[in-house]
Amino acid sequence: MRTHFNEKILLYKVRKGDAESFGPIFDHYHEKIYRFIYLKVPTGQDAEDITAETFLKAWQYLKEQKKISSLQAFLYQIARNLVIDFYRKRGTVIESIDEQEIVIADRGDLTLEEKVMLKSDMVQIEAGLRQLKDAYREVIALHYLNELSLAETGNVIGKSHGATRVLLHRGMKALKQILAETKQK
Repeated sequence: MRTHFNEKILLYKVRKGDAESFGPIFDHYHEKIYRFIYLKVPTGQDAEDITAETFLKAWQYLKEQKKISSLQAFLYQIARNLVIDFYRKRGTVIESIDEQEIVIADRGDLTLEEKVMLKSDMVQIEAGLRQLKDAYREVIALHYLNELSLAETGNVIGKSHGATRVLLHRGMKALKQILAETKQK
């Protein structure tokens, strides 16, 4: 799915009942949706379950031949709603989440020492993200980790472009402060 045009063709085929056309959509968005959910729930297994449910709901919605304006924003909105449902069912919001292994891509251009440093940095950033208010963590994850534009991020979280920009700025400022405090310890 290199172009927006290919995505539209795949969506058209899915609406017409071609199940195989949903595969490339799943392949393209699965990792991004999982990463988005992973930062919001207590375990990797919970993230996997919610990710699977996200794509199931998207498939069911598209099979009913309903129109959507942006597939990417649509998938993130489903994921976001499922995370909210997850916490409603539990009746709690968990702020501290168990440490989980962060997989670093096997890059031949990095030495072992550089990979260890990169993993250490990633663990610190993940820990910092988990300390942020949910609204900040969500907007940072959508914009920087999942590479959505400010407009797309705003669509997912239901805020205007300006409000999204301000939220992102405040979230980054809070994250920088958390990371600076962590380094001082």
